[in-house]
Amino acid sequence: MQTIFEKSVLGRSQYQLPVAIAAEIELGEGMTRSMLDLPEVSELDIVRHYTALSQRSFGVDTGFYPLGSCTMKYNPRINEAMAGLKEFAQFHPWQDDADSQGTLELIYRTQEYLTEVTGFPGLTLEPAAGAHGELTAVMMMKAYHLDRNDTQRRKMLIPDSAHGTNPATAAMCGFDTVEVPSDAQGGVDLEKLKAVLDEKTVGMMLTIPNTLGLFDRNILEISKLLHEKGALLYMDGANLNAILGAVKPAKMGVDVMHINLHKTFSTPHGGGGPGGGFVGCVSSLVPYLPAQRIVKDGDSFRLDFSAPKSIGRVRAFYSNFGVIVRAYTYMLRLGKEGTKRIGRYAVLNANYIKARLKDFYNIPFQQHCMHEVVFNDEKQTQYHITTMDIAKRLIDFGYHPPTIYFPLIVHGSLMVEPTETESKETLDEFIDAMMKIAEEAKVTPELLQRAPHSAAVKRVDSVKAARNPVVVCNTCCT
Repeated sequence: MQTIFEKSVLGRSQYQLPVAIAAEIELGEGMTRSMLDLPEVSELDIVRHYTALSQRSFGVDTGFYPLGSCTMKYNPRINEAMAGLKEFAQFHPWQDDADSQGTLELIYRTQEYLTEVTGFPGLTLEPAAGAHGELTAVMMMKAYHLDRNDTQRRKMLIPDSAHGTNPATAAMCGFDTVEVPSDAQGGVDLEKLKAVLDEKTVGMMLTIPNTLGLFDRNILEISKLLHEKGALLYMDGANLNAILGAVKPAKMGVDVMHINLHKTFSTPHGGGGPGGGFVGCVSSLVPYLPAQRIVKDGDSFRLDFSAPKSIGRVRAFYSNFGVIVRAYTYMLRLGKEGTKRIGRYAVLNANYIKARLKDFYNIPFQQHCMHEVVFNDEKQTQYHITTMDIAKRLIDFGYHPPTIYFPLIVHGSLMVEPTETESKETLDEFIDAMMKIAEEAKVTPELLQRAPHSAAVKRVDSVKAARNPVVVCNTCCT
């Protein structure tokens, strides 16, 4: 009898023994792969096959993980190999600059690369996560205004489609948050923006592309309106991967932004870290960057702390250095042209899924999306099927569900982000599963309502779980 694992994971075609390996086994001794006409197999697919055989935990190595907003993207193994080099892994943070030249140069070169990508002359690699980068950026905005004696600025404008960390960050810095509604196209409503924008405004925290997966075509007008009032534009760079090589944030009127390394430059994500939330800024904000700078003197590198207006240190030593090594490896391996392809394929993959599923699921915003596409359950509610039912049923097909019920401004939202690392074959399999689920919703809705059927843990009462959480193990704890 097949186990649940064999039915739900090994049963999928991409986990069957690769043709090349099966043929080699059947040919026996004396035959080699070079004698066969074998298909090309991507590193990602082959890694998934062997990893799926060795573990039951779901991850991007074992299957498609279309988690919107955050991006669960494949991390090439060369990144891990470079971060594991003993010269990096055994580096001690108290070593003198003279004995840290390789470390300092790698950080310096990473900053140079990001300057080219973003257009910002000022950069810091200190922040240890995206939210930490947000905090650093808003602290810099605050320091900028206080340095000009603009003490009356208390309002931070935040779109209603923003990441939840944005208002939290603004509040931590002592600002009042003011929500700005979206318009019918999913962008910032310019008239509503004008109504709340004044000389008491610190700035605006804007995600580009936004959490609806859309690029706000009014970005230049938005930045102009803010700057006319003396306010600053902060860009939540969580979705920078979608516009790499197409536009530089500094050219859009952005003053300061953070970059999520896991999202754009393929470093590990989840589990609480370590992470990276690098911050870039225009020249007028450079004096307020975290104090530690790496400067180049001739052919050598050194740390410079001479920054009297700095917000100070936000992270000890060289921050999460292993993550920086991984990101730099990824950048170096891709080069300029490869970096451009990140954005192109991320956008292509999302729009491919959108085009193929548009007749099966409702799409609130019809224009071309960027890195992710947002559907909702409007076409399924007539069969008493919700987004939750669709997400749970996907587990039976061997997929981790996408982000659901976010962004909040789309009722019953289901956000799919394929990333640029997925093959067309993988996307087609996922699309077939989504089409099958849409058909099941019409014919056998109870199948979705009771899903998942093959998972070790079946459907739970989410309302009861939220109201009466079990926080102690019933089997071995007291």
